[in-house]
Amino acid sequence: MSYFFAAPLQEAVFGALQGDAGLAALIGGRVYDAPPEALEASATPYVLIGDEQVRDRSSSTHSAARHDLVVSIYSDAAGFADAKDVASAVCAALDGADLALAAGHLVQLQFFRARTGRKPAPGGRSIDLTFRALVQSA
Repeated sequence: MSYFFAAPLQEAVFGALQGDAGLAALIGGRVYDAPPEALEASATPYVLIGDEQVRDRSSSTHSAARHDLVVSIYSDAAGFADAKDVASAVCAALDGADLALAAGHLVQLQFFRARTGRKPAPGGRSIDLTFRALVQSA
């Protein structure tokens, strides 16, 4: 059951990002769990909950898993400043957050690493933030 907690964790992360006032001030409601189609430059920056790697961390008494969840920031601004502001807000919303899950219990959620990049379009920027979550059966 090591992947059992993936959907409840994603739902909680989505809810935390969607409901964060600091992040909303920067991007409005542009938090997605699937890449949006045909965005105009004015519709950036936005946040995309993306890839995930999961490893079983069960014990003899609890079912548990470690999730490395990527939250990506995309911006069509010429520099990284806008994307980094959004990345900071995402970190403020998620790092150390005590999120309630529909199934299981979030033991810990913490920032793990970041990677910046340039998109093929002129001026496009991206930042991939990886958060590490430990989730176990309640």
